[in-house]
Amino acid sequence: MQYQWTYVAEPHQQQWVLKRNCAMSPARLASSVGLVAVVSLAIAAVCAYFGAWPVLPFAGIEVTALAVAFVVYGRHAGDYERIVVSDDSILVESVIADRVVHRRLQPGRVRVEYREESLTGGRQLIRLVSEGQELAVGRFVPDHRRALLARELRTSLGGRLGL
Repeated sequence: MQYQWTYVAEPHQQQWVLKRNCAMSPARLASSVGLVAVVSLAIAAVCAYFGAWPVLPFAGIEVTALAVAFVVYGRHAGDYERIVVSDDSILVESVIADRVVHRRLQPGRVRVEYREESLTGGRQLIRLVSEGQELAVGRFVPDHRRALLARELRTSLGGRLGL
């Protein structure tokens, strides 16, 4: 799976947009899934016509599973994270399926934590820690690129702190 990472720097603001790189538009994917469903049902209908009628229910199950997979994919195709660091705040916008979460942090009080190797061996996300609150970011960034994003965030915040 590929990911898209967009970085924009302006005079008083830096922004990262992290999202999946979807190769097919939802309309094109729907037409592809529809074509596969039609072909599968047509083959099953021909088999049923020649006496192999049990093929038809299995084709129906196959098309139903295909439709469910399409719906699940479609719900998450537009997921993204946006991190905006400005002089007076850090805004983290996270969109996953239909859920939109906005979090605002003070740049002078945020610490960026990232360990390249997790003790449990699982995926380690970047954590923004501020006044006892933790916010995990970077779920759409490949593991091998998270360290780079963590360094960029630290550099951006360090410049805001006057370090």
